[in-house]
Amino acid sequence: QVQLVESGGGLVQAGGSLRLSCAASGRTPSIVMMGWFRQAPGKEREFVARITWIGSAPNYAESVKGRFTISTDNARNTVYLQMNSLKPEDTAVYYCAANPTRATAGSWGQGTQVTVSS
Repeated sequence: QVQLVESGGGLVQAGGSLRLSCAASGRTPSIVMMGWFRQAPGKEREFVARITWIGSAPNYAESVKGRFTISTDNARNTVYLQMNSLKPEDTAVYYCAANPTRATAGSWGQGTQVTVSS
């Protein structure tokens, strides 16, 4: 099993930036891909971004393309989500995921809250 712990969430004004981190432990050799999802109040969890564990082939949801960047640091078993030009509609709990498809994942973190004020 893979354990995931997110950090870096918080409150930011619209137009600001945040960087989320997710540290992986446990059966990390089983990780092929890492990703981020988010869930806003009253909405279903949605795909945000994913990348191969070696840091190639990033892909993004249309709603964040050009504003968010996903990256990995294998030496630290960590995946990052750099979020720029944040909008109030980006407010959600953000979840790190191991071996995700665009719909689900093999392992999930506990989530970190991101709140963007207008």
